[in-house]
Amino acid sequence: MTQIRRSKELRELSSEELRAAYRDLSRELFDLNNELRTVRKIERPHLFRKIRRDKARVLTILREKGVDLRQIA
Repeated sequence: MTQIRRSKELRELSSEELRAAYRDLSRELFDLNNELRTVRKIERPHLFRKIRRDKARVLTILREKGVDLRQIA
């Protein structure tokens, strides 16, 4: 699982590193959704909220840096 840092630390990363973090988080959320659909029960359901918030945090910092968000995914 991707370890997301605090916003202060994320602001120090380059745009490419932030894009990679966003892709990793998107993949984790995708895998978690697949697990939910196949098993119907997840051991750690709190991860949905955590990953969604981490993705939003990364997107916010990318917007602050003026990155074109259409090229992320």
